[in-house]
Amino acid sequence: MIIPARTPETSLLRVLFLGLSTLASFSLAQLKLHVPTGLNKLEAVEGKEVVLPAWYTMTREESSSHPWEVPILIWFLEQEGKELNQVLSYINGALSSKPRVSLVHSISTRNVSLKLEALQEEDSGTYRCSVNVHDSENTDLGHSSISIELKVLVPPAPPSCSFQGVPYVGTNVTLNCKSPRSKPTAQYQWEKLAPSPQVFFGPTLVGPWTDSLIVSVDAVRGSLKLTNLSTSMSGVYVCKAQNRVGFSQCNVTLEVMTGSKAAMVAGAVVGTLVGLLLLAGLVLLYQRRSKTLEELANDIKEDAIAPRTLPWTKGSDTISKNGTLSSVTSARALRPPKAAPPRPGTFTPTPSVSSQALSSPRLPSTDGPPPQAVSLSPGGVSSSALSRMGAVPVMVPAQSQAGSLV
Repeated sequence: MIIPARTPETSLLRVLFLGLSTLASFSLAQLKLHVPTGLNKLEAVEGKEVVLPAWYTMTREESSSHPWEVPILIWFLEQEGKELNQVLSYINGALSSKPRVSLVHSISTRNVSLKLEALQEEDSGTYRCSVNVHDSENTDLGHSSISIELKVLVPPAPPSCSFQGVPYVGTNVTLNCKSPRSKPTAQYQWEKLAPSPQVFFGPTLVGPWTDSLIVSVDAVRGSLKLTNLSTSMSGVYVCKAQNRVGFSQCNVTLEVMTGSKAAMVAGAVVGTLVGLLLLAGLVLLYQRRSKTLEELANDIKEDAIAPRTLPWTKGSDTISKNGTLSSVTSARALRPPKAAPPRPGTFTPTPSVSSQALSSPRLPSTDGPPPQAVSLSPGGVSSSALSRMGAVPVMVPAQSQAGSLV
């Protein structure tokens, strides 16, 4: 709801109107406000609309109004424990009002009836109307005020139905019914539907099904107590919550069971609970097993030994004296392989390693067998084994004795 901004002029008028209203009965005012007889206290239903009737007259005038007549009108809502609330004002020809509030007629007709739409329970309270009239020369012609009390009634909200107790033969149950909202307070009435309809009146009565059945009815709390149940009491029970402006209802089904049926129901309930407990146990066991396996896997990962890295002997590079590259070989590649001892009468050439390059030895001519080839594989390892060990072949340019690349 939109509240008009307070101005010094409005605040002054409030004080002025409230002060003059107490003195109006002692003055010879020319203005008088009227309310129809018996309508100074009104009741309306929430969600509907209501009109608060009021009009004013000038005691020395018979016509409706004059062009020189300048009225000032303010409607206030007064509620216990709250500040005075302005809901409509007509000042200096400007009309201002809150939502859902309006005038029924034009103010020139001297009818200042107030109309409230889409009523809410919070609209209840005392509505005060103040009217002040002056002429074009700002001469005060009179002041008057009246009060109308409004009470907004609320029909019962849909209630909720339930029952307490185990409904089997020979026991007692209590049916409960409660509406969350009602103004004035709702009254409750229970009835049983066909095939054996019955309306229950309180506070206590003996049922028609058996002389031993005692029914207790609480119309204020909405309870219905049934004692010494029999199978004939099974059926649908309807609770009606009602007040002066409306009603609403709910229902509950009561099935009275025999001893054997009650035992079956109890067994089913117990079996269901046991099944739920077993299911919960299996779920917990599965979660525990999964957690244990996960922790074991983490322990194995932490205890695992990293694979050993095979040591490699750093190679040595041979650089020529004049700064040119002569060869790049491994130190182990320069070591001569282990060969068989020479036979008598033969000559086996031995490779020499110079600071410049590895050159082939000049063999003297001989009639003996040819010399064995020198293996340049490190440690006598085959090329396929080197490939598996991750070795990469490198092409090395040959170098002459003069130091130039061939």
